[in-house]
Amino acid sequence: MRTLMTTSMAALLLASCSPAADEDIAANDAVIDASGEDMGTPISEAAVEVADTDAVTRAIADASRPEEDRALDEFRLPGDVMNFAGVTTGWRVADIVPGGGYYSRVLSTAVGESGHVVAFNPDWVAQAYTETNTRQIELADSRANMTHMINALEAFNAEMDAPLDAVFMVLFYHDTFNSTPTRPETDRAAMNSQIFDSLRPGGVYPVADHAAVDGSGSDATDTFHRVDAALVIEEITAAGFVLDGQSDMLANAEDTREVGVFDSSIRRRTDRFVLRFRKPE
Repeated sequence: MRTLMTTSMAALLLASCSPAADEDIAANDAVIDASGEDMGTPISEAAVEVADTDAVTRAIADASRPEEDRALDEFRLPGDVMNFAGVTTGWRVADIVPGGGYYSRVLSTAVGESGHVVAFNPDWVAQAYTETNTRQIELADSRANMTHMINALEAFNAEMDAPLDAVFMVLFYHDTFNSTPTRPETDRAAMNSQIFDSLRPGGVYPVADHAAVDGSGSDATDTFHRVDAALVIEEITAAGFVLDGQSDMLANAEDTREVGVFDSSIRRRTDRFVLRFRKPE
């Protein structure tokens, strides 16, 4: 395993850490939860790659998974999400903001020894949440098919040594809109372009996030930690991706989308969209 740190990260570590306005990032695995049961029908069935469902099932059933991860599976539906993405043995996958490793761990097991997982932490996240970042490094150290990487999102592809088959972004896209005195808003056009360039032709970019009120754009990204799915689609397709699948597997019609994701009335049960973008062949 190798941990990659850029010079931008070294400089950022000298900056003071801002208050944890983004506490959902500090333990991303503590808020990647959802409700809902059935997968929606992809927009284009012909474009869907056949997932290695046996490998995904084994990954979810892996006895080495922490009990706290298993306890949240009913809300997060990680097997359904990975099957929707088409995860297959041998794939090279990146997990952006892996938190405590909830998705990185099962992805690593699913892709197997012939595959690889890049647990990618944006530089400012690594700086602000050092304990969580250390946990990611320890997890990567324990797995031969995992690399921990730190870099700016705008330079996502700079250190990738081979094309990826998939890039997962779960409950983080909304945070790319937010800024603090020590962290500027992410240049999402550059980020999405870098992710596009990192993927092989036909590679996928699954994105799941807390849904905001339709038409609200980025108005709730900081206050409620939600984002309008239509805005996400607009930005990612502008980078050259095609939206070829969406699912309501993590939907919850009881969520009004008008309260913050940490509100006790809806915590761990927010209405979430799941989108699959694909780089054209």
